[in-house]
Amino acid sequence: MRIEFPAGQREWNGGELTVDFAAKVDGAPVVCSISVEALQDHFGAASTLEEDVLTAFDSSAKRIHSLCRRALEGTDGDAVVLRSGLIRLLEA
Repeated sequence: MRIEFPAGQREWNGGELTVDFAAKVDGAPVVCSISVEALQDHFGAASTLEEDVLTAFDSSAKRIHSLCRRALEGTDGDAVVLRSGLIRLLEA
């Protein structure tokens, strides 16, 4: 399975309190997400404000993408939402 993360493709989703970001799995687009809670718990987001959340995402994108890659491999390429509990499992 070939998984790629196009640079700079992330978007604040205030309705869901997530940052959505693009992935490509074997060339097909997949939208993945990480919760604000996960960004606060694991990546140092100072608050739930859009600016703080996106700053935390941008500064940790490489690690977030690595975790997402592992999650995508576990779902055979179906979209994932990285939440605090899932991150704890992936890092165990």
